[in-house]
Amino acid sequence: MKAPSASPSAPVTSPPRSRLRSLALPALLFVALAILPLAALAASAGYVLDLFTRVMIFSVAALSVDLLIGYAALVTFGQAAFVGIGAYAVGILSSHGITDALVALPVAMTAAGLFALLTGIVCLRTKGVYFIMITLAFGQMAFFTASSLAPYGGDDGLTLADRNTLAGLALFGRPLVFYYVVLAVLIASYALCRSLVASRFGRVLRGTKENALRMTTLGFRVYRFQLVAYVIAGMLSGLAGFLLANATEFVSPAYMSWQRSGELIIMVLLGGIGTLHGAIVGAAAFLLLEEWLAGFTEHWKMIFGPLLVLVVVFVRGGLIGIAAALGRAVARRFGRG
Repeated sequence: MKAPSASPSAPVTSPPRSRLRSLALPALLFVALAILPLAALAASAGYVLDLFTRVMIFSVAALSVDLLIGYAALVTFGQAAFVGIGAYAVGILSSHGITDALVALPVAMTAAGLFALLTGIVCLRTKGVYFIMITLAFGQMAFFTASSLAPYGGDDGLTLADRNTLAGLALFGRPLVFYYVVLAVLIASYALCRSLVASRFGRVLRGTKENALRMTTLGFRVYRFQLVAYVIAGMLSGLAGFLLANATEFVSPAYMSWQRSGELIIMVLLGGIGTLHGAIVGAAAFLLLEEWLAGFTEHWKMIFGPLLVLVVVFVRGGLIGIAAALGRAVARRFGRG
């Protein structure tokens, strides 16, 4: 008798132990980020607080990239455009005296989502290298548009008078409060992406990654699912841009450059594609290595580049893959003991 074939609509269950194990590392990451300010304040190292605030902001953007690359096989070189749009929404509103986050945040995410929708309608009609090139083209279009905004700083960027307020309260102006706001946003973004991946929507995306033609013949409108994922990723990047503008109190066309998009992809590769929490680990590793290597030479990328190549070529799954391999080795060792 022929066994029934699995479909993306069929419920996928996992053993409770396996599910707990998959949540262990993300939980440890979030706990470590939650207690880090205590250590930083005890050591009077306010710079550490600023650095890890930046790490968490780029982790949100890296999550959006992992959602596209790791689960929908959409390799994009234009994701930084959405980060820049979110940042410029904050900067432009601030220059006109609108500084409340209750206004700036929805505008930033809506603007990024709208740009993702309009460009995604075109980009997703292409595949492979053509998709990569057209996302790069739209990203550079956004970059040059921002560079031409002379009333808002042009190439020099735009300095914010102050961080956004929240319902009139200057909460973002307190570094510790802002840190925990960013942490809460990161946890919420991770939970959203994880729930999307575990849902029927996510199973269709994963099926599309494996065989788009088969998913189409099964009756799924692949284009629509990919477009929704693209818009969600764009809005998450717009959220990261909103946070980045408030963290630096500055917006610049450099936020939209293709190099920044490349760095986001590197973060995901370094941490481990298709794991979500790998994007957080990769963002932390990238920015901390950048900070450390920059202390030796301004050409730190010449050192970092070969290291990344070695990780990608010889370690499947990035840093998460290394951690998993070490865990299995330790388990085997203790198992024999």
